[in-house]
Amino acid sequence: MLSKSLRIACAGGAAALALTACSSSSSGGGGGKTLKVAYVKFGNEIHVDAHMQKVKAQFEAAHPGITVKLDPIAAAENDYYTKIDLMMGSGSTAPDVVYEDTFLINSDIKAGYLAPLDSYLSGWADWSQFPDTAKSAARGLDGKTYGVPMGTDTRALYYNKDLLTKAGIQVPWQPKSWADVLTAAKAIKANDPGVIPLNVYSGKPDGEGSTMQGFEMLLYGTQDTLYNGSSNKWIAPSKGFTDALQFLKDAYSGGLTVPPQQELDPNIGNVVGGQLLPQSKLAIDLDGSWVTSTWTATGAKPWPAWSTAIGEAAMPTQDGGGKGTTSMSGGWTLSVTAKSKNKDLAAQFVELALNKDNSASYDDADGQIAVRNDVASDPAYQNSNPTTAFFTGLVPVTNYRPAYAEYPKVSDAIQVATEAVITGQASPADATKTYTETLKGIVGAGNVAAGSS
Repeated sequence: MLSKSLRIACAGGAAALALTACSSSSSGGGGGKTLKVAYVKFGNEIHVDAHMQKVKAQFEAAHPGITVKLDPIAAAENDYYTKIDLMMGSGSTAPDVVYEDTFLINSDIKAGYLAPLDSYLSGWADWSQFPDTAKSAARGLDGKTYGVPMGTDTRALYYNKDLLTKAGIQVPWQPKSWADVLTAAKAIKANDPGVIPLNVYSGKPDGEGSTMQGFEMLLYGTQDTLYNGSSNKWIAPSKGFTDALQFLKDAYSGGLTVPPQQELDPNIGNVVGGQLLPQSKLAIDLDGSWVTSTWTATGAKPWPAWSTAIGEAAMPTQDGGGKGTTSMSGGWTLSVTAKSKNKDLAAQFVELALNKDNSASYDDADGQIAVRNDVASDPAYQNSNPTTAFFTGLVPVTNYRPAYAEYPKVSDAIQVATEAVITGQASPADATKTYTETLKGIVGAGNVAAGSS
């Protein structure tokens, strides 16, 4: 990492490249090394790869003798998590830089997979452009920072304007409650039985997508949440948990959704964004702000008409109470692994990858909500996508996962509960009971308290 004096000496001119070029003569910048970067590349997820290819070229140009070896991993979400954990567990396979989901930060810190970046970030002027809410996404329970956020996201309902109009539903559409969502789905099914009315991700194969895009978007619209920050206890059982499962049961058993056997395909997210929505085979999709990136000219499935064919609606709370609408936010970071032998170079790669220009181009291409203040306030970013203002506007009603070390196991238990309900293997009440006992086994019975009843 550069000292202040070296940074001043390198200032001016083409700032980003000049800075990293100067750093090639500093500690950790010697020639003849290979820097390994691992990230996911699966289905519609192609923008991360394009971003890494761009940064690789910039970094190698600024660091003669350094080779950046990219390792795009073709795997569904849960399989990707397993793969990078195995890689990070060994010094012989650990990448230097890893694309890391924020919900895994604390569990991967506990496992000894990630390196703290505070000594690097304290000297990086750009770090001041990240608000504390963004910085906290990769902050461990020890107060140290283990990654730099690439962007964030929110979630809402996408809907096909033509399919809703034909079903007698006025657009623009904004449901006021869960009942309104199910009523619209029923009207769509009655008008055209060949159309899938609604998609809500559920079950184990889609991993955290099921937990966050599906179940938590329902749960956080009730009186309950997963974790009580005031009492520092996990919540179970609760009426809200059972009610969220009941919504899934009503939707799936009523034939209003993607058939369970199709929903349990690990590739379902790619099918929804790449086929069902563009082909007008799905009317309403509860999903994330990044979906539109699939349809852009540089996306996996370009769809020029999407901005006129598709509308967006905020997800309502259960009965319209509270703030009326709700959302969930997460995101990904670039982190440096604990077993990296090139931590200085790895930190410099992360800084280059997430400087203003590179952050802006990535956020634009991938449909991310910008976390850098200078990018978020840039008119070019604000006008980059017709949905940017809508999804950014959900930030005041959004919620965040309790990203403690136990959360990945808790999320897995939620996926089990949703799969049991949508396949008819358990009632919502029984699935809640099973989840409660599983949760106690994960976090300890003394760390669990009942919610509303």
